Amino acid sequence: MKTLQIIKTAYRATIEEQDDTVVWITRAMRGAGAELDVLLTSDAVSYAVPAQDASGLAFGSWRQTQPPRIAADIAALLEKGVGVYYVAEHANDRGLDDVPLIKGVQPLRRAELPMLLGRYERVWQW
Repeated sequence: MKTLQIIKTAYRATIEEQDDTVVWITRAMRGAGAELDVLLTSDAVSYAVPAQDASGLAFGSWRQTQPPRIAADIAALLEKGVGVYYVAEHANDRGLDDVPLIKGVQPLRRAELPMLLGRYERVWQW
């Protein structure tokens, strides 16, 4: 069964886990043979920006010594054959129109979403 994972919330658990839990589980499940693709929406469209750098993240005296590398995780999904899409209008709303994105991540307009959703037997939203 082909499943589309819609990721809406960005940077969930990245302080504790150093990765996005949904991206991580998608990669693990794909490695086990699951047919999965990902749609980045809302703030999660920023996951497609390779120039992210959270190495300076700190709260008080605590410093993140293992910063998340979400863009590398997204690139790894693509290497495993996972289709990764993002909503173009959401990227535009966040000022990402002229920002280079990870090669292979595919833009979709809102109007194209019904067509995309119709290609999957299951759709999970996170």
